[in-house]
Amino acid sequence: MRVSTLAAIVLSGSFSVAQTCSPEYGQCGGLIWTGATCCVAGTVCQYQNAYYYQCLVSTAATTSSTITTSTTTTTTTTKPTTTSTTTTTTSKPTTTTTTTTKPTTTTITTTSPTTTTTTKSTTPTTTTTTSPTTTTTTTKSTTTTTTTTTAATATATSTGTAPYTWSNVEIGGGGFVSGISFSPIQQNLIYSRTDIGGCYRWDSTTGLWVQLLNWVSAANWSDIGVDSLAPDPVNVNRVYILVGTYTNSWSTTNGKVFRSDDQGATWDVQTSLSFKVGGNMPGRGMGERLAIDPNNNNIVYLGARSGNGLWKSTNAGVSFSQVTQFPVVGSYLEVAGSAYQGDKVGIVWTIFDSTTGSSGTGSSTIYVGAAENTTSSIYISKDSGTTWAALAGQPIGFLPIRAKLNNKILYVTYSNDCGPYVGTLGDVWKYNTTSAVWTLISPVASTTSGAYFGYGGLGIDAQNPDTIMVAAVNSWWPDGQIYRSLNGGSTWSALWEWTSYPSMSYRSTWDTSVLPWANLGAAAAPPVPAYGVGWMMQSLEIDPFNSNKFLYGTGLSMYGSTNLLNWDNPNTTFTLKSFVIGQEETAVIDLAAPPSGVLLYSALGDVCGFAHTSLTTVPSTVMTQPVFTSGSSVDYGGSAPAYVARAGSATTNHIGFSTSSGSSWFQASSEPSGAASGQVAVSANGLTTLWAPGGTATGVYYTTTFGSSWTQSGTLPTGSYIASDRVNATVFYAFSSGTAYYSTNSGQTFTASVTNLPTTTSSNRPLKAVPGAAGHVWLSTGTNLYKSTDGANTFTALGVQAVAVGFGVKASSGTYPAAVYISGTIGTQAGLYRSDDGGNTWVRINDDTHQYGSTNFAIDGDKNVYGRVFVGTNGLGVVYGTAD
Repeated sequence: MRVSTLAAIVLSGSFSVAQTCSPEYGQCGGLIWTGATCCVAGTVCQYQNAYYYQCLVSTAATTSSTITTSTTTTTTTTKPTTTSTTTTTTSKPTTTTTTTTKPTTTTITTTSPTTTTTTKSTTPTTTTTTSPTTTTTTTKSTTTTTTTTTAATATATSTGTAPYTWSNVEIGGGGFVSGISFSPIQQNLIYSRTDIGGCYRWDSTTGLWVQLLNWVSAANWSDIGVDSLAPDPVNVNRVYILVGTYTNSWSTTNGKVFRSDDQGATWDVQTSLSFKVGGNMPGRGMGERLAIDPNNNNIVYLGARSGNGLWKSTNAGVSFSQVTQFPVVGSYLEVAGSAYQGDKVGIVWTIFDSTTGSSGTGSSTIYVGAAENTTSSIYISKDSGTTWAALAGQPIGFLPIRAKLNNKILYVTYSNDCGPYVGTLGDVWKYNTTSAVWTLISPVASTTSGAYFGYGGLGIDAQNPDTIMVAAVNSWWPDGQIYRSLNGGSTWSALWEWTSYPSMSYRSTWDTSVLPWANLGAAAAPPVPAYGVGWMMQSLEIDPFNSNKFLYGTGLSMYGSTNLLNWDNPNTTFTLKSFVIGQEETAVIDLAAPPSGVLLYSALGDVCGFAHTSLTTVPSTVMTQPVFTSGSSVDYGGSAPAYVARAGSATTNHIGFSTSSGSSWFQASSEPSGAASGQVAVSANGLTTLWAPGGTATGVYYTTTFGSSWTQSGTLPTGSYIASDRVNATVFYAFSSGTAYYSTNSGQTFTASVTNLPTTTSSNRPLKAVPGAAGHVWLSTGTNLYKSTDGANTFTALGVQAVAVGFGVKASSGTYPAAVYISGTIGTQAGLYRSDDGGNTWVRINDDTHQYGSTNFAIDGDKNVYGRVFVGTNGLGVVYGTAD
């Protein structure tokens, strides 16, 4: 577990393979996983662990690392208009599997369409690029021939819908679990939230997590980010979530509060707020920002970001009003002026003292934590929120990350940064609400020589309230750390301790069978273990009904134990394992479904990628040799699918090859200077690989020696999108800035053909060739879908706003060499579509309960099973649909 969560930043607008470093963001990397490792002026790419670096300006930061810059394109964002009104809408259903509806017919005729589909893109990669390998390169300065050709137009027809069953390709986690919430009134009712991957409910019957936000549409993609979750302490069926992904210009929409009265199956109350919400912003692991009064569950408090203060609902979340008398707004921000780190973190948690007040009227004593580190951060009201005062005697200087009240004792974890990445000092305090006495109970106090982490996750055993657990945020090296106390913090035991360097003694053992790939392809390198405790641990919970069970979230997964009490016996160990199955949080950058060898290749943000031999079993390992912190591209030979190439982000070695359908890999012995990540295309016979790298490399390159040497492909523009003909081994295609290109000499030179295409695209791989059909290549631009049947000499616009395109095996009655799949819009209906006649007619294959937010990055069809399609999401993993 050496890589951080994707923490993916989603932007509105179009993008190309190489982009600028501005604005800066939390993790080092080009804006669409190109592997470019860049930070803007004033920030540096700082080392966090062996595989994870971060652009930061912070006094709490660790050792910095050298960075390089990528090439430039422009991303346009629109500032939202803020309103002060609160509105309520009603319901969107969630979790069903199959829908069959009667078809309706819509005909769309397009000539030079002007409508633009706004799409979102996942952004920061996770690692800097240093010391590129030595390159053996011969540069060709061949003049590119230009043939000016215009694109023709056609008519597209939608013929209704086709019944499909939708599921996830099983991977398991792959992102930051920012919050875990046990129902206080029903055993085994557990929820979890993520930063870009929605929220889940635990199904105790199946032992799986159930996604509750698959219904979110592309237009409302920001609702996938969940900044807080709160189960109702009175009504077992009621749960609230606070949704919205960004508070800066990367999102143009305000946040919402959703309320469900059936444990998340549907969300009948959707309340729009007058401010933005930041489920993927700094401090997203603090909390919880939502809280329900156990003495009157119509009362709901909401802690806002961006200086918007504290809010209150008295009608169970239907509307909210600002608590104007609350004295602070949570003014802490990580980096002033930063596009990502420069917003006020806000009000971060509320706790009601249920022993005060009376049932039906509400609690009289309320505690609220705010992101303040230069003044008081905890405030108390003793009159049900009418007046507020700073809690006397509280520590000042650190941020209150998490807090819990149990048996009249308020426990608080503190850190010098809001997290989840940074935290280098902190403390744990408890406050006796009866005697008004504060006590420092840190396992390792901030004043201790050599202290190097703050505190985040906080768990209290409801059965034994003197038993508490806290998690370090962040102990990056050699492993994460958790502490446990049986006496209210007077003494602590650590999950691991040093014996003699580099040896460590653990109170736990690992069951790796649930998530075997969680070592990310790495062997133990003492003192660093292969399977580690984790990082970004800002949520840790002990089951209130079962002292033997606890769960905690990390940047990669959710872990825990069901024999926790063994910790307390020095002669035994307890078992740690992943509890993440059913949660799928990867951001998918590229997909390729070959006709043989494996079912699917995936290139994923933060998790490298996989060669999937099963759709229903967790992979045993990520792709190795090399291991990427983030995969950016993968491709295979159309007529020789055992030959595979992939690119991604890493400190070194940014491209790898396989000649055995991904069962083994080897890395290139050389790379073009400055190359990082980018896009690959493999010739039909597998013997030539074209690479359009990111990083500081210029141009596009090809190799016929599996990376022993590289030759520049004429004057093809840097950052071009590339594809190989699936039949003709000497033919490649490219697209850049509105111009299509083709090569008939294995990528040595390219000829410009059609020059009046749209200049922007909406997919990581918009240019794709059709399997089994020489000369057939398609282009999805977001504004239209283009088709060529003559080797990219001419293109026809099909009148479909497609943001991604892919191909699968043709229908038995199909009139085109392949089934065509798109993510896009026909008429006014956005969705996933299939065509069996080359784009003349389309059927929608998803329904409103299976929309998955953003699906614009990757789509590909199964080459053996008609009707099966694989779709990449931005935070919900890889989903696949099967025709019923």
